[in-house]
Amino acid sequence: MVASSPFSRLADAVGEFTRNLRPPAWLVDEAQHRMVLFINHVLMQEPEAQARLARQKGRVVRLQWRDFAMQLAATPAGLCELAPAATPDLLLTVTDTSPLDLAKNALQGERPGVRIEGDVQFAAEMNWLVDHVRWDTEEDLSRLIGDAPAHAVAKAGRAVADGLRKFVASLPAQRGARGE
Repeated sequence: MVASSPFSRLADAVGEFTRNLRPPAWLVDEAQHRMVLFINHVLMQEPEAQARLARQKGRVVRLQWRDFAMQLAATPAGLCELAPAATPDLLLTVTDTSPLDLAKNALQGERPGVRIEGDVQFAAEMNWLVDHVRWDTEEDLSRLIGDAPAHAVAKAGRAVADGLRKFVASLPAQRGARGE
């Protein structure tokens, strides 16, 4: 009999819990509006990203993971807006269903598996955005607390993230060594 690790049991439990979890519609709507604000904040820091997105104005991408979906349209300003009733030009479906697997892959710097359907050129632009647009957390933090403290907090955050990545990277080796 193969013994399962506490992490695999935890992943199964979280997966089962989230499979049956349905947040209220108002919470989903509010979370989507906040996410659009955040995406637009990051896009405004990248003029090239805005220019590329402006060329796609009016095109709609549907992002889907399990039962959760969000549709975004490109605006003439090179930003995003919610477009819940529009017909999507591009459908991006995250194929990884486990939230813990998604978190683990993100900590390891890996992208989740995504199924792509629809306009190829629009998909290429979305891929460029994913590859090149990054949130400059240190810059935003420096506006709140100043440059030196922001740099120190960011450095500590990077050290914590590196430690988490190393810990997560060691997990598969541990399971494999025990024959799980």
